[in-house]
Amino acid sequence: MAPATEALAVSHGPYRLHAEITPGPGAPAVLMHGFPDSSRLYDRLVPHLTGRLPVVRFDFLGWGRSDKPSGHAYTVAQQVDDLAAVADALAAGRTNRRLVLVAHDASGPPAIDWALDHPERVARLVLLNTYYHWTPALRRPPAIALYSTPLLRSAARAVARRLPDLDRRLYVWQVGGFIRDPQVREAYVERLYAQFPAARPAFWALNDELLHAVLSRRRRIPEMREFQPPVRVVFGTLDRWLNTRVARQFSVIFPHSELRLLMRAGHYVQVDEPERVADAITAP
Repeated sequence: MAPATEALAVSHGPYRLHAEITPGPGAPAVLMHGFPDSSRLYDRLVPHLTGRLPVVRFDFLGWGRSDKPSGHAYTVAQQVDDLAAVADALAAGRTNRRLVLVAHDASGPPAIDWALDHPERVARLVLLNTYYHWTPALRRPPAIALYSTPLLRSAARAVARRLPDLDRRLYVWQVGGFIRDPQVREAYVERLYAQFPAARPAFWALNDELLHAVLSRRRRIPEMREFQPPVRVVFGTLDRWLNTRVARQFSVIFPHSELRLLMRAGHYVQVDEPERVADAITAP
């Protein structure tokens, strides 16, 4: 019988983060979601990891089942603090404080920031179709470009407020395009969209910061070149935006990296190929 998932008590100041852990041997794998999704993104992956190592997934503040304080500054820096709170909760009572960090999409910046600041606490960094710094190879999916481009984003948000059905159709079109299997796609998109309207303030705030976030992180490339823990870059090749050129650049910059390209997977690589992603996360 598979180990039962347990709630993990995590707070960020006065706010509560939804976090859960499935017990297992070794260093915990911390699964981080991007946007516009939540920790539910890992529903297909978690069963393939269970029993192989402890599995932790959580929703960043403002997302999923975590608190959504009104007027809060939802930023990459806040997400770094969210990850720090999860790491500290896991470290309590443990002799081994190291973590396997698994980042996808918009969780790349907070995961890599925290890893660069705390390399001694990183057992492995796993990058799943994610980004960190600006590079000519990086592309924004159409919906992200719509909501992150200055001037254009104001008009787009006004339309989303007035025409929620149109906003929902845009979400279904964009997120549905991230999933290869039509049968998996329908159930997943409905599951993720159910949590999205309440997370819209966090989504828009991270889009406001997106261009600055990727440009400013170029200054940390020298630190990336000196990063000693192992890095595994696992990208679906069908992703046109966070594409194989981005993956190869990660593998070149990080000195102790391994590149795995999954030929039948797209942007949601953990949905399209959960068994192979699980093997990549757990491989020694």
